[in-house]
Amino acid sequence: MASSKEYLEFVLERLSGLEDIRYRAMMGEYILYYRDKIVGGIYDNRLLIKPVKSAKKLMPDARYELPYKGAKEMLFVDPEQSCEFFRELFDAIYDELPILKKR
Repeated sequence: MASSKEYLEFVLERLSGLEDIRYRAMMGEYILYYRDKIVGGIYDNRLLIKPVKSAKKLMPDARYELPYKGAKEMLFVDPEQSCEFFRELFDAIYDELPILKKR
């Protein structure tokens, strides 16, 4: 099942407190970038982020979910969280995310 544009817009609204958020559509899903690093994505209308140490610390009870068959598990983020929570979460995980390789 592909993610809906409406769900993407809902998540982007929740992330509106952050600067430099962008996304890229990929095979019916959406990859999310924060300040040019991949933080996660929207898969089957679920917001999933990379399970880095700081994310696990901020969300100790978060469930692990597969974005798609054969992928590594990611952390599910409740999109109903406050804009302030998203700002804190994305700022906390930023330094642990790998830098994108230039093509």
